[in-house]
Amino acid sequence: MTSLVRVLEVLPDLVGNDPRLAIVFAHDPTSAFGEGVPELLRSLRCRTPPWAQLAEAEPDLLISASENIGVPSGDYPVLVLPHGIGFQKLVPDSASSGTRLSDLVPDGLLSAGRAWLTVSHLDQESQLAAAHPATAGRTVLVGDPCLDRLHANLRWRDRYRSSLGVGPGQQLVFVTSAWGPGALIGRHPDLPARLLAELSADEYRLALVLHPNVWSGHGAWQIRVAQRSALAAGALLIDPTAGWQQALTASDVVVGDHGSVTLYGAALGRPVVLAAFGEEMVPGTAGHTLGRSVPMLDRSAPLRPQIDAAVSGHRSDRLMAVAQRAFMEPGSAFPELRRLLYQLLKLAPPAETGGRPMAFPPVPQADAPPVTSFYVETALLGTDSPSLRVSVRRYPAAAREPGEESEQTF
Repeated sequence: MTSLVRVLEVLPDLVGNDPRLAIVFAHDPTSAFGEGVPELLRSLRCRTPPWAQLAEAEPDLLISASENIGVPSGDYPVLVLPHGIGFQKLVPDSASSGTRLSDLVPDGLLSAGRAWLTVSHLDQESQLAAAHPATAGRTVLVGDPCLDRLHANLRWRDRYRSSLGVGPGQQLVFVTSAWGPGALIGRHPDLPARLLAELSADEYRLALVLHPNVWSGHGAWQIRVAQRSALAAGALLIDPTAGWQQALTASDVVVGDHGSVTLYGAALGRPVVLAAFGEEMVPGTAGHTLGRSVPMLDRSAPLRPQIDAAVSGHRSDRLMAVAQRAFMEPGSAFPELRRLLYQLLKLAPPAETGGRPMAFPPVPQADAPPVTSFYVETALLGTDSPSLRVSVRRYPAAAREPGEESEQTF
């Protein structure tokens, strides 16, 4: 699912309406995380021949954001896009009992001279060459199309906030989780509800973004059951196929883990707090460095003061320095990818400019039931002055256990 979403994000802006190109989508049915892919392709009315017929179609170019697929035989080139921020993790190797570097294609494609790996930073080229010498000469620096599109989104930030139901004066807390036992949602599935129990409903909103593999591995029903307290308390559960970029752009603070989305948040200059951090990160990479550069959430202490401290003490220059270790040539990814795509197709690109990232449209009004039951806390302010004021804060009742006392002090 992750790979398909990444391809769908970039392909329309690369090829436009070029009449010379016939685009088909093929889905490897053996993928362990293919749940929902056929349904998504059908909903978009994509032409999708069976995987077994791919070789018979004699394609001129295969574009994939997954390195772990059995590419049919042939002599056509294979362009591999990272499905996150590439080459930062050691992942289980399905061909052995060990691990392998993420986004690294099989040896056969490299030795046949068919694979081209896109990278977002020159350090990734040297990293790949050291880990796997066969990649030398098979990498192309293009930048990161996802980050470029996020930057294109910035001018629509207020529209995104409005479409997500974030009101004036409210802060949007963006909670994001990778997949696996070391990820945020794997270690602390109750964290979204806990945050909502401590964040005043009139001052904060919360968006929850889960990796597509979480959706594929568990299914939408189980996710909604597991997060029912958070959803009843007003959490916005973002669709895995669309919306996370808008929510990240609209956010005020990111609570994340070792996933790529957390690093994208840092690259946008958002304050970041980590609630988990897996052990699979490769030392020396930007993702690994981020894990040592931002605070770790202390779940044994009140959460709101930690969120507020992350915002008030935020230094965007420090996080930008970390992100720059993953991204080079900002703004160049779509033109470079377009040039590479047509070069591999042995076609002249159309005369029209093209190759520019388009901003995502505002997400439809979030489908979340209104919160109608609250715990209300009041406090008298200014008791030593002639003007007496009352402070009122509301907390979603669904996020608190019966009889639970507030951890806030007023």
